[in-house]
Amino acid sequence: MVGWDPRPDIPWSEFERALTWGSGWRSDGAKLPPRPRPEPPAPETPRTPPAVPWAELHCHSAYSFLDGASEPEELVAEAAFQGVETVAITDHDGMYGVVKFAEAAREAGIATVFGAELSLELTRRQNGIPDPEGRHLLVLARDPDGYRRLSAAISAAQLRGSKGRPVYDLDELAAAHDGRWVILTGCRKGLVPAALAAGGPPAAAAELRRLVELFGAENVVVELIDHDQPLDDDRNDTLYTLAGEVGVGVVASNNVHYATPAGRRLAQVLAAARATTSLAELDGWLPAAGGAFLRSGEEMRARLARYPGVLETTVELGQACAFDLSLIRPELPDREVPDGHTDASWLRHQVAAGAAARYGPPGPSTQRAYAQIAHELDVIEQLNFPGYFLIVHEITEFCRREGILCQG
Repeated sequence: MVGWDPRPDIPWSEFERALTWGSGWRSDGAKLPPRPRPEPPAPETPRTPPAVPWAELHCHSAYSFLDGASEPEELVAEAAFQGVETVAITDHDGMYGVVKFAEAAREAGIATVFGAELSLELTRRQNGIPDPEGRHLLVLARDPDGYRRLSAAISAAQLRGSKGRPVYDLDELAAAHDGRWVILTGCRKGLVPAALAAGGPPAAAAELRRLVELFGAENVVVELIDHDQPLDDDRNDTLYTLAGEVGVGVVASNNVHYATPAGRRLAQVLAAARATTSLAELDGWLPAAGGAFLRSGEEMRARLARYPGVLETTVELGQACAFDLSLIRPELPDREVPDGHTDASWLRHQVAAGAAARYGPPGPSTQRAYAQIAHELDVIEQLNFPGYFLIVHEITEFCRREGILCQG
């Protein structure tokens, strides 16, 4: 989650102008030239490998509600611009944006990794305060089985808690992963970085060893994040050293919350909305520099020069965890439809009856509604999902008959 704790004696906007890297301003107040962005290739042009490969393994979309500022398609488009070969989507406590993300990435020729950032130790919903409570556990699925296990763990936590407040148990998570997850130490709210901030290297080392005991050294990886904030270098140096002492791998990420630097302003507005306060009142809690965007392999090679091998390890981990979402399409149970019908034709029959009841017969006044229905039915058939919608219809009809509240 984007943010920084201490409150400065001057507004962040003034402090930002004194920074000479990443913020778009020089120390003398002059505006830096815009960040170069290559033109996208024409659709028929094969995507050439980048000069320096890179994988972004920690990326929040707008489906991290009021925390991510870019739609999945925007993130994928910018990744293609920057030559990023692999991107992970890791929204908070859910897989809400994975379909949009996977479809856009497939079209762009980008490999996909699926994960989530789990919110631990919550006592309330994460809104109404400048800096939401809790700790984070960043989980990447190694394969489709890991995806299923992660989805099940999130569902159990959501059911155990309340809206906006899932309840996880670390021991249960450790028992559920079966080697199919990679655990990254994550952002400042991750268990290890938070322990480092609160208790120094000994506390961080103890927390890192606890993760290793729970998930196995081969499944725990230290994550370095540099948002050009004052304490980033010291924190990353310490984490890099601790990883060597404990015997775990090291990767880097940009902890992406918006596709491009321009998305920073929207992210600030979203943070204010989440805190239910104004931008002026939130100013002291906002990051000193807007660095949570996608970067190219060339830029990351320069930023990671002091950490030998981390860039290569990040790319390798991304490649090892990449798979297509189509691999986890559920196998729907066999079901009966009336003679002379397929799942698709019976769905169209049911929808026609429902549309007539809701909108009335087709005509000039209902033309728009029926055109939208036809379009959506065509998409459902193309994706081979008529059976899924028929099953959901049966469930909702049962709930309606039995007086059970149901949301379809």
